[in-house]
Amino acid sequence: MKYKPQAYSLMADFMNLGAGKEAHYSNLNNHNYTRLRCFDLYKLHSWAGGLAEFVDGRNQESTSEAINAYYSAALLGLAYNDTELVSLGSTLAALEIHAAQMWWHVNGGGDSNMYEADFVKENKLIGVLWSNKRDSGLWFAPPVWKECRLGIQLLPLIPVSELLFSNVSFVKEVVEWAIPALDRDGVGEGWKGFVYALEGVYDSESALEKIRSLKGFDDGNSFSNLLWWIHSRGSSDDDDNKIEEFGDEKQFSFAHHSY
Repeated sequence: MKYKPQAYSLMADFMNLGAGKEAHYSNLNNHNYTRLRCFDLYKLHSWAGGLAEFVDGRNQESTSEAINAYYSAALLGLAYNDTELVSLGSTLAALEIHAAQMWWHVNGGGDSNMYEADFVKENKLIGVLWSNKRDSGLWFAPPVWKECRLGIQLLPLIPVSELLFSNVSFVKEVVEWAIPALDRDGVGEGWKGFVYALEGVYDSESALEKIRSLKGFDDGNSFSNLLWWIHSRGSSDDDDNKIEEFGDEKQFSFAHHSY
């Protein structure tokens, strides 16, 4: 409780609460932050481009930025018994997850088949998504660095990441798409960890062996974090059953990590 004002001040920066209720946000009764920084509350509303002007309009690279931010706000609400903040944070996180699955996850099937067949064949994740175009590459990496395209959507690896990548069949496709890229010379050990983490969703034993062989880890994905990720799920036999049971059209619910 001593540091609640400081914690809420940090949270207000990205939650855009504006002039909140006096009882909940006594130190936020000002207009230093706009009520809404972007025009759309669902499709790509957390633009990384901010107020900077680009030739191709606004853009966004990493969906995990907004998802993890809103998830942390919900956790902060739980810590302070603030039901309104829990509701707001979890709702925005859910909207971001659905938007990410619709725009960034190129699974080419069902209702989300919004990309042409040739693009789906070569890509499983979008790089940078602009208001009027899409990029396969990232701001810091070319398209062939598929491990970076995967990793940037998982940084850092936390429980809500499982909801973002809850389609087990699609996760398997993403890993098989990214694995060949790890044979390039100079691939960073830290980026490999994210690929192996997703492999652990459906083959925990193979992923664990690869994780233990890593010599380095990303700042948002430590060795202990990867071990938690692997050991928090069942055996490889259970994982195979999940894929067979849920198939391409079903979503796997990670109820054991529900917050």
